[in-house]
Amino acid sequence: MSYNNIETALIHGGISIDERTGAVNVPIYQTSTFKQDGLGKMRGYEYSRTGNPTREALEALIAELEGGHAGFAFASGLAAETAVLSLLNTGDRVLISSNVYGGTFRLLSKVFDHFDINYTISDTEDPAAFEKDITPDVKAVLIESPANPLMTITDIRAIAEIAHRHGLLVIVDNTFMTPYLQRPLELGADIVLHSATKYLGGHSDVVAGLAVVKTPELAEKLAFIQNSTGGVLPPFDSFLLIRGIKTLGVRLDRHVANAEAAAKYLTEHSAVKSVHYPGLPTDKGYEVNKRQAKNGGVMISFELKDNYDINTFFESLELITLAESLGGVESLVCHPSSMTHASIPEEIRKKVGITDGLIRLSIGIENIDDILNDLDQAIAKSEVK
Repeated sequence: MSYNNIETALIHGGISIDERTGAVNVPIYQTSTFKQDGLGKMRGYEYSRTGNPTREALEALIAELEGGHAGFAFASGLAAETAVLSLLNTGDRVLISSNVYGGTFRLLSKVFDHFDINYTISDTEDPAAFEKDITPDVKAVLIESPANPLMTITDIRAIAEIAHRHGLLVIVDNTFMTPYLQRPLELGADIVLHSATKYLGGHSDVVAGLAVVKTPELAEKLAFIQNSTGGVLPPFDSFLLIRGIKTLGVRLDRHVANAEAAAKYLTEHSAVKSVHYPGLPTDKGYEVNKRQAKNGGVMISFELKDNYDINTFFESLELITLAESLGGVESLVCHPSSMTHASIPEEIRKKVGITDGLIRLSIGIENIDDILNDLDQAIAKSEVK
């Protein structure tokens, strides 16, 4: 099939048609096992943990979209991250960006520490500072860009070049941007991770994780881990995710347009103390993000001034929903320090800037006037007079 643009690849990439029947959507192969025609005579599949046609179509699709050698689908983003971190050995250390998803921090600090796989928080925004953190036991770097929840930007190409000089594996969580807006493998990453629950699924109806690797060697290792640990994505969820990805381009175009308008609105609002959004020319990560991503993405975090009560703000929202997660068609808001990042110790949160007043917005695809009106009335009601 001939096409050159990602908008077309979203719909026709990977395995997009069932070869046996001609179905334009890959069927849900809801089966645990497969008939064998004799000893050692399989028809390509033996057991759905090891391989399933619906999951295989999804894995081929995300590999193509990210420009990688192979893709792997897991039961959640953290399951994908667990499998990737399982590439490390006892005594190894991974450097992580200074603000990352709280679940990533919890996984490293409370699970992998039992296996003597350690972490160091590093300022990946500053390549020189990052390089100083590389010690002999460091074997990998895990980057989020934009980082959750402060939207800080890492120069992926610069960090990858430094990391590879020291023989490190470069892992990038691309959840916030997706391959539609940013392609980390082209910037030097070795592995890309996604919480596919978010923008790739796009409708808050599936929990899933994806990983894409650059080389056959990494593919062989991760395939072994995926099959051995078994945290695979079921066929029905794989089908839902393929369906979600088909509309990723049109959804993100609307998401981003709304986010840009919301960021501008918040920046100009007299009640707002600070706004974190890499699509703003005033944002410190703007120039780097402009070089490596299509635009500033969708996620925004901000703080209200001290004479505004955030509890009242959250309670006053009528359209925007207070909830965990992000990336659905509906606008969501959360309080990172008590929700998504509560597992990070308070002293670390404060050190990196995740304050108790920080609010994170996932802008949906509703009419922008309705989104802004809801923000406006909630901010007005939250003023302490």
